[in-house]
Amino acid sequence: MGRIHEAVRLTADLIILTIRDGALNVLLVERENEPHRGRLALPGGFLRGDEPLERTAERELAEETGLDASAFRLRQVRVYSEPDRDPRRPRVITCGFLAIAPNLPSPVAGSDARSARWVPVVEAAGAALAFDHGRILADAVDLARDLLQFSTVATAFCGPEFTIGDLREVYETVWGVALDRPNFHRKVTDALGFVEPTGGKRPSPGGRPAALYRAGGATELSPPMMRPRVDA
Repeated sequence: MGRIHEAVRLTADLIILTIRDGALNVLLVERENEPHRGRLALPGGFLRGDEPLERTAERELAEETGLDASAFRLRQVRVYSEPDRDPRRPRVITCGFLAIAPNLPSPVAGSDARSARWVPVVEAAGAALAFDHGRILADAVDLARDLLQFSTVATAFCGPEFTIGDLREVYETVWGVALDRPNFHRKVTDALGFVEPTGGKRPSPGGRPAALYRAGGATELSPPMMRPRVDA
């Protein structure tokens, strides 16, 4: 008996994270088309022709939100292939891509979206996102939290120059915990290639000017910056 081959379509979905007003935010769109018309979703869409999935992700982000994905690095979260994840036929398999960047502009909705906006992750996590995008978002946030432990990706949330206090706020925002300031400062400055001083200082109202740093050349943290345990 011959094997039955099920037709498959491939999509790319993007989880774009930034920090706005002291909170971790994700970029969401309101869907213009069925299925799930009118519901919030991650930006994304179908693979076209011979383009790689990374190019699909970049194109869909530009088409749906007006943002340029070439300005930041895309990291694969995982592939989602459950047969019931998308009501369309043929079967739809997606790959989630995570990107982290600072000071991203307000998005502009494109052809496949009614609107596009930044939404605090805690709010998005409680919303009924389209498809399995709630799960994809949760996986991407977990990945971002892990990356902060073992890589220097936290500097991607900062501008070209930042203080140690700015960097600490990134960790506190993404991890959802308060960190000891002197201990954090020591760990950051002791980590080889994590940050390097610019020689400049930022004025501090009523206090001593804060030293400015830039991202160092390292990509991995040695030693790692372990996330404090969060009690339930």
